Amino acid sequence: MMEASETWNRLLAHVRETALLESTAAMLEWDEHTGMPVQAAEYRAEQLMLLSGMIHQRRTDPKIGEWLKALADSSLASEPNSPIGASIRCMRRDYDKHVRLPESLVKQIAKATSLGQQAWVLARKENAFQSFRPHLEEILSLRRQEADLLVDEGMTRYDALLDQYEEGARISTLSDLFSRLRDALVPLIHEASLPKNQPHSSCLAGLFDLDQQRSLSRWVAEQIGFDFSRGRLDETEHPFCTTLGPHDHRILTRYHSDSFSSGLFGVLHEAGHGMYEQGLPAEWYGTPAAAAASLGVHESQSRLWENHVGLSREFWQWCLPHAQERFTNLQQVTVPQMVKELNRVEPSLIRIEADEVTYNLHILIRFELEVDLINGSLSVADLPEEWNRKYQDYLGIMPTSDAVGVLQDVHWSAGLIGYFPTYTLGNMYAAMLFDAAERDIPDLKARIQIGSFLPLLEWLRDRIHVYGRRYAPMALIEKATGHSVTSQPLIDHLDRKVRSRSGASERS
Repeated sequence: MMEASETWNRLLAHVRETALLESTAAMLEWDEHTGMPVQAAEYRAEQLMLLSGMIHQRRTDPKIGEWLKALADSSLASEPNSPIGASIRCMRRDYDKHVRLPESLVKQIAKATSLGQQAWVLARKENAFQSFRPHLEEILSLRRQEADLLVDEGMTRYDALLDQYEEGARISTLSDLFSRLRDALVPLIHEASLPKNQPHSSCLAGLFDLDQQRSLSRWVAEQIGFDFSRGRLDETEHPFCTTLGPHDHRILTRYHSDSFSSGLFGVLHEAGHGMYEQGLPAEWYGTPAAAAASLGVHESQSRLWENHVGLSREFWQWCLPHAQERFTNLQQVTVPQMVKELNRVEPSLIRIEADEVTYNLHILIRFELEVDLINGSLSVADLPEEWNRKYQDYLGIMPTSDAVGVLQDVHWSAGLIGYFPTYTLGNMYAAMLFDAAERDIPDLKARIQIGSFLPLLEWLRDRIHVYGRRYAPMALIEKATGHSVTSQPLIDHLDRKVRSRSGASERS
């Protein structure tokens, strides 16, 4: 009979070889979004479909089931939160899900989403939802089939999809957290949007050299802790972060000549993701012990650096002089003006450019729409009209085109149904984590003011990064902060922001 250690080594070798294939697929997807010729789309879909089939075969290999069964009662599994014990537990969970899905469905989804993303780019460019509609209908049909195979007792179809991104999350839990947040946000946004609380004119108007934006963004990412010896920064249509190996972490943003902040904050956001990936224990790469706890936890890292650090007065006391060296049209801007402008609260159409206070309403709209799309109460044909209605009801604005409405996000074209709620969960987690970091590092804001970011990064690595998937996401946040997950710290954070703006408006 094989020793437990030998069984574990065989399992480890298998999953690490699977990780090689997964990273190869990720490289092809990175290339697809950064420079692949348009005419290559069909062949790239075939490449990704082939790799997806190979990866699925390895994930569902009966040998994995045998190894996991042999390890279940071994001493290696006796400590459920140790790197090996947690990996065995998470691999069992993942294997049980993977074996429910036939290879044919996995390959169909891979091809449909690859073609769907290419169709989305063109449809968005041409403001032509009808050309994208059949792709979205096929993707939704395939994801419903997947959900039906993954659903467990007491779960809805949507729960089954959501659980893939945020382990243990359910519509019932999210509805409670989100409704409390929505009830607090609506009056807060109304107050913040009053003319007396808005800057009279933008201090950031004008043109900003793209090469100087790239220079500043890369420098800031390096200063906050993103390791460019293990990563790189590129440009794409829709910013994202991807990992191609234990020491290869790619972040992507986009720049606009008439916007000083969008590229920089895109980099702050994606660098937060990248630093999480760089903080995971590389020696466990390919196992759950070196994988992100969830998408919500991942998002907490990006939103913490983007919002709680990047939008703060302390950050701009440090950063503004460096920005002024590069952009002459910022040389007369003061720190209070910069902070007030960047924290402007104004309902807008584009989610990734939304202010911090209104952002979560964009997520709640998408959450409600995709729940209805999956349960069949909303058809794809009626989606643009329902999208526009919700924007009018929630934010008081109406999209002027589908390109800035229903076509603005890449997620549905990529088949990422159940993904959007993790953005708001990430905001909730980020607020809880920053509160806890301030308790543990009393001079945190003073350190940010002088550009000393390492104490915060090390705190996050000790509390979040080092654990990988060793704890379920909400349990990890509770372990890190000492409190169960709640929307209240986020509500308090946004309320303080709006109240401070009101006071600043009256004094200015």
